[in-house]
Amino acid sequence: MAKLEGKVAFITGASSGIGAAMAREFARRGADVVLLARRWERLEALALEIRARGRRALCLRCDVTVDGDLEAAAARTLEEFGRIDFAVANAGFGVAGAVHKLSLEDYRRQFETNVFGVLRTVHATRDALIASRGSLAILGSVMSYLTLPVSSPYAMSKHAVRALAGWLRGEMARHGVAVTLIAPGFVDSEIRQVDNLGLYKESNRDPVPAWLSVDTDKATAAIVTSIIKRKRVAVITGHGKVLVFLERHAPWLVAFLVKIAGVDKRNQKPE
Repeated sequence: MAKLEGKVAFITGASSGIGAAMAREFARRGADVVLLARRWERLEALALEIRARGRRALCLRCDVTVDGDLEAAAARTLEEFGRIDFAVANAGFGVAGAVHKLSLEDYRRQFETNVFGVLRTVHATRDALIASRGSLAILGSVMSYLTLPVSSPYAMSKHAVRALAGWLRGEMARHGVAVTLIAPGFVDSEIRQVDNLGLYKESNRDPVPAWLSVDTDKATAAIVTSIIKRKRVAVITGHGKVLVFLERHAPWLVAFLVKIAGVDKRNQKPE
């Protein structure tokens, strides 16, 4: 296991799910962590947990959709720790629905967080990553490679960050900075309990069956290892790897499986 003593990980969307689990995993491997999200109480609780393990944790209330928030967070991080070695653009959520039932504002809201939030993270941390010859990780999805019905805003946003990661990889390589696209399949998290307005609702039922959803800690260990190893792309979860393979080599089969599974009817409301 790589030892990350003296390294600093800057993680957006760190209040829950994959983001919180990544913070724990980076800390477990010896890194200090910067926790960024809107839900302050959760950040504080996570920071206390990490500090109890002997690592430093800095909590910063941050909204990736607000211009200036990430620049201020990066500046505060450099003031506190002097460096950023890993920047993880993790913050995101999913807008779902049939195209004709969604407004342009729904699509804008999706892109503001999932795409422009990533760009704001890149701009805010670029110089620090060049200085440390560090690593940028962008959270894509299996949906960066395929599209399922009623998921067009989310899939569009994840296709966009996949393209961005591909371009940044070449641009940042000359500065010694690695860029890793993380493409998880279904992982235990709260993302499917967040509504189209980006608001978490505990009462929302997760439509993904438990047997198909991978344990967060297991998935996160693989994610952090991929970032540390400076991999170009890491497709996480077995079913995710299968789906990406099939979409690349047998897209007709994916379309057929979606059709017979009745996925095209899920989450759609009567007219």
